[in-house]
Amino acid sequence: MASPDLLFNLRNLFYLGAYQAAINNSDVPGLDADAAAERDAIVFRSYIALGSYQLVISEIDSSAATSLQAVKLLALYLTGDKEGAISSLKEWLSDSAIGSNPVLRLIAGIVFMHEQDYNEALKHTHSGGTLDLHALNVQIFIKMHRSDYAEKQLKIMQQIDEDHTLTQLANAWLGIAVGGSKIREAYLIFQDFAEKYPMTGMVLNGKAVCCMHMGSFEEAETLLLEALNKDAKDPETLANLIVCNLHLGKPSSRYLS
Repeated sequence: MASPDLLFNLRNLFYLGAYQAAINNSDVPGLDADAAAERDAIVFRSYIALGSYQLVISEIDSSAATSLQAVKLLALYLTGDKEGAISSLKEWLSDSAIGSNPVLRLIAGIVFMHEQDYNEALKHTHSGGTLDLHALNVQIFIKMHRSDYAEKQLKIMQQIDEDHTLTQLANAWLGIAVGGSKIREAYLIFQDFAEKYPMTGMVLNGKAVCCMHMGSFEEAETLLLEALNKDAKDPETLANLIVCNLHLGKPSSRYLS
């Protein structure tokens, strides 16, 4: 019998954008060394998502595990030390001892996706190995307008674990990218998350984008204003509100400023 997955809830909170809740609920007893390192990586990535880059940089020292060092590089990259972070990433990725570390490859994919260097990102993520890497591949292929390749990655994820939060999210992202009848399916995935888990800005934005695709701009606006209450500085929410207001014929100067 498989032992229970002690990090299941923590991972879900992180994937759905409940970053503060992930940090608050990170005290999970009974973790072995590998699980503790994974827990720490999730917590530090949550701090990064909340913009607390300096905290991550100061907390992770040079003796920390490779996965945490990689997370620290992401924080350094986002503070503006792009050249330094990319140069360290490339050096570590070429090191046979640590280059295949899945978190290091994931962070490399995220950084090169920020750089819009999708081929370089895929060089490190395409071989997959974890659901996180496959989910990132889906995002990269969508950005490259290759929904056919994104669909292949989604099928692999569905074979690994069809009900996993990341698999469901990837399915919704692809649905939004493909459009048409897939939009309704994506909406229902976000609706399901909204019923099962704490409502986050990410889920509200997901639902709102589906509503906009379906022409329901009033409903989209309601969802986005709820997301704005959770985080007044979230760029996704602000960008979506601007688009929504243009369709509703309302002024959007407040969100632009």
